[in-house]
Amino acid sequence: MARRGLILLEGTRNNGLRYVQAAQRLGLHPITLSADPAQHDYLAEGNEAIHVDTDNQDALIRECARLHATYDVAGITSADEAVYATVGKLCRHFDLPGPNAVSVERCCDKFAQRQLLAEAGVPIPAYRLATNAADVESAAADIGLPVVLKPAVGYGSSGVRLCRNADELARHTAYLLGGKYIWRSSQRILVEEFVRGPYYCAHVMGNELVAIAAAALDPPPHFVFREAVCPAPLTEGEHRRIADVSLSCLRALDLGWGPTNIELRWTKCGPVVIEVNPRLAGGARTVQAAYGIDLVTEHIKLAIGDEWDLRRKHSHTAAWRSLIPDRDGVLDWIDGDTRAAAVPGVTEVKLFVRSKTLIVRNGDYRDSIGYVMAASPSHARTAAILRRAVDLIDWSITPFPQFGEQEQSPAPEPAPGARRSW
Repeated sequence: MARRGLILLEGTRNNGLRYVQAAQRLGLHPITLSADPAQHDYLAEGNEAIHVDTDNQDALIRECARLHATYDVAGITSADEAVYATVGKLCRHFDLPGPNAVSVERCCDKFAQRQLLAEAGVPIPAYRLATNAADVESAAADIGLPVVLKPAVGYGSSGVRLCRNADELARHTAYLLGGKYIWRSSQRILVEEFVRGPYYCAHVMGNELVAIAAAALDPPPHFVFREAVCPAPLTEGEHRRIADVSLSCLRALDLGWGPTNIELRWTKCGPVVIEVNPRLAGGARTVQAAYGIDLVTEHIKLAIGDEWDLRRKHSHTAAWRSLIPDRDGVLDWIDGDTRAAAVPGVTEVKLFVRSKTLIVRNGDYRDSIGYVMAASPSHARTAAILRRAVDLIDWSITPFPQFGEQEQSPAPEPAPGARRSW
């Protein structure tokens, strides 16, 4: 009898290994297809990986067909939003359970997403689409400064910036359109109203709201997640309103299969949807620490046609904090992670860097050099555990001398063949 296999397209630094491990626990043999397997360090640990152009659907179909001849392929899935529409197309081709590729593609296009949400009456920021500097300036004038500029297609806050005045607007427009930013689609900029208020993330699987987390971002002008706590401290009414808006997003975007992450801000008028992402968020492990629900495992069960289980095993408060450097330069050393992991109540410590790594802050997901996660029966206790553990981690960065105190342009976006890593 052929061995049951699970095909994984690409991976991410936060969830990629978790998909591999969860597949193995379910008795599946995980096989990762990647344009560059070496970029996923966890694949060097003996996990099977095959080099294939994951932007080439015909090449993927050929490789999956070849694997079908060797394995009983039970499913195809991914942790990476960038290839999730491709997952849907492959699943349809091979008659396997999977997401609706058309719905995923529309959701990943932030302008199309905004249009569909607006048509359904979902509360969203005012927005305009721009393709050149004149369009950006006109859109900002219509909406009123400050505004948020973001690529119409993108991930992890890459290229996203709050523009508080005309000078910042002109500079960021020039950055996006001037050749430094690597576009993943045609050059289309979404100009959005800047919505103020507490930030929340709704974790959804299928049509079921699993958890709502409260998140905090670094100070403007960038949108880098610094920490989050699950469950969010909400009243029953606030929770219900966020849940209702989140589920209305699924209907508007024709989602409802697999994982969805919905980001919102709570305003004086209630919840406003900032973004809908057709994937698991990096904070999915916080849901597991809080409720004992492993969303990665349940996603794989769905992908192979097994019965899933979203019932809570316990009820704790879990929180994570990202480790974000305050300067660019060369990382001389970083330590304390072993001591932090030994603190009672700490569930995970992860470092993404090692000594002599070049540190260049980009104002997006790449700024994080690691994170710490903790859980306990109470919010106050979890916060204290997390604070103690984070304080045990320290590092030293020697600044780049040639840059001095001047503001640096963000590093170029990873090339289209390289994958995101949240």
